Amino acid sequence: MNYSREQLIGQWYRLDIDEKGQQISEYAQISPDGSYEFTFSTLDTNGAVLQQSVELGDWGLVGDIHFTFTKSELIDDELYSADLANSDNYHAYRVVKLNSQIFEYQHIVTNEVFIMRRVVGNIAHC
Repeated sequence: MNYSREQLIGQWYRLDIDEKGQQISEYAQISPDGSYEFTFSTLDTNGAVLQQSVELGDWGLVGDIHFTFTKSELIDDELYSADLANSDNYHAYRVVKLNSQIFEYQHIVTNEVFIMRRVVGNIAHC
């Protein structure tokens, strides 16, 4: 199936619970110029932030293949350049479902499935 890259542009959010009962959240800002900012947070069972990182890079969508490559990472307010020779900074996903509210995609290598929901309106994000 072919999807339009315009369908991905905007803000997306997902929340999962890991095996320790901690909340794992991802907030994605996907921009029309092909850049992205992903914020990953781990929260304890009381909702306190244990760990947070911000990943910056580029994205694309061709047919039903979504791909990202990380160019830098923000850790403790310090910006670090990613090692572009490291294959862990490149990912490809098969789009399972993409509409105005849901973005479901599966990692090509690990087969992990992720489901993100579109953020509508302005929400405070710390």
